[in-house]
Amino acid sequence: MTTAARDILMPAEWRDFWALTKPRVMSLVVFTALCGLLAAPGNIHPIIAFTAVLCIALGAGACGSLNQWYEADVDAKMARTAQRPLPAGRMDREAALHFGVGLAAFSVGIMGVAVNWLSAGLLAFSIFFYSIVYTIWLKPNTPQNIVIGGAAGAFPPVIGWAAVTGDVTFLPVLLFAIIFLWTPPHFWALALFMKTDYGAAGIPMLPNVKGQRVTRNQIFGYSFPMAGAAILPFILGDSGWLYGATSMVLSGLFLILAFRVWQNEATDAAAMKPEKQLFAFSILYLFLLFALFAIDRMVIA
Repeated sequence: MTTAARDILMPAEWRDFWALTKPRVMSLVVFTALCGLLAAPGNIHPIIAFTAVLCIALGAGACGSLNQWYEADVDAKMARTAQRPLPAGRMDREAALHFGVGLAAFSVGIMGVAVNWLSAGLLAFSIFFYSIVYTIWLKPNTPQNIVIGGAAGAFPPVIGWAAVTGDVTFLPVLLFAIIFLWTPPHFWALALFMKTDYGAAGIPMLPNVKGQRVTRNQIFGYSFPMAGAAILPFILGDSGWLYGATSMVLSGLFLILAFRVWQNEATDAAAMKPEKQLFAFSILYLFLLFALFAIDRMVIA
């Protein structure tokens, strides 16, 4: 039964609005933005820094809310998302739309007035890219949705950097590239063992459209340029040995797990242990990589 046809069972609570923001996704966005801010050269007042990170968090919340508003009927068809506020009937779609648009306008406006307009412009573009380009255009229409749409999730460290410096140089673009190249193996590992869910919802994820062998090949293939991009800051002299050594070890482990996924021929989700391990490790990988990069940059500054 679609959301439009369901009765709202009870008034939405604050927990439902919080769930609209996709807090787990928001935490990664906030973290990478904070790392970009801490790694940037120069100084920023702590209150301005807090405001910048808060605006980025609200912008990420806007993306999650608008995504769930648009995909409410799709979410109702997937076991993983069926209990979200809209498909579960705990919230009206119009409320979700207004909440998402309000968060977007507020976050961009405050970022521009309190921080700088370059970071505000980047934030606005990232919200537009995720909500319109990815959610409405790419995700339902192409199996390459994650590849191109990954750009939306790669903007936070660039925005954090721009909040401090007022410009964008090669290093924040490199941080963008790391997340951009990390996104396909991260999400395609999930898509392999959630293939049935995505198929039921009619979302053209790569395993459903091109098959599991192609997906495993793509995961392994993307892992190499991702690892190269992760090590490049050390090679270019933009980080010290702390980050350099750690990035090599973490990237080596990522490649080993990606190789195990490539070797796996399982078609049943229950037998996809390598895929589940890679998905779980990929989250830890990005957190550790960015944390150590920020720490290393602050130490050598």
